[in-house]
Parts: sequence; C-alpha cells; structure tokens
Amino acid sequence: MREALVQAVRSRARQTCEYCLLPQSVFRLRFQIEHVMPRKHGGSESLENLALACGRCNRHKGANIAGIDPASRQLTRLFNPRADGWSEHFAWDGPRIVGRTPIGRATIDVLVMNHPDALAVRQELIASGRLPAGP
Repeated sequence: MREALVQAVRSRARQTCEYCLLPQSVFRLRFQIEHVMPRKHGGSESLENLALACGRCNRHKGANIAGIDPASRQLTRLFNPRADGWSEHFAWDGPRIVGRTPIGRATIDVLVMNHPDALAVRQELIASGRLPAGP
C-alpha cells in the first residue's frame, strides 16, 4: 500500500480507531489500515474503502461484513465508517460502548469492542481527562 494512502487514512481518522475510538497514542503497536469491504469480498484498496483500526478491532473484524444482532438474533451488516455516522449506531455508557441500532449491536459483538482490556484503557483515559466520558 502506498505510504501517501496510509497517511491519508491515518490523518482522516485523526490517529483514532474508527470503530472503538481508542486513540493510537495509548498503544505501542501502530494501528492497522483495514478494508471496510474486505478484498475477499471484492473490496478495493481505495481511500473510500479503508479505515484505521486498532489491532483488536481489525483482528476480530477480519473478513466479516455481517454479524448477528444479539437483541433480534437477525443477521445484520457491520458498521461502515465510510458510510455510517458513529453516534447514530453507538453511544457511551462510561467506558462501555452500547449499540443504538442492530448495526451497532452486531458490530460491538463481532469486534468485541467492550473487551475488559478495552474498558480498562477507556476508563483510564476518562480518569486522566484524555477521553471525555461519553465523547
């Protein structure tokens, strides 16, 4: 992937995971460039199909494009940071991300966005004033 494209994705995301909103600054490993529509499913390597993702979100998303909404048990597409507004599908409950919609709930479930480690990092960021409670 061209370095200019990588930098464009990082800049657009403001060095923040576009799924769980954790900042790159609290991790040693660089966040990954993620294909919103995976190449396996015909996704391109264009700026419009790329997102910045922390290692946990990227690892759990993998080639998934859908998941099961835990409330309805229906197959539901995942959140698309290029087409969807984060606050339309997610809300904050302290350090916990809650789903407002089937897309939000399915994405939280598939990406394991409320893993205890992520909650601990978010709680520490809130306590230190580096992440407002309910950004």
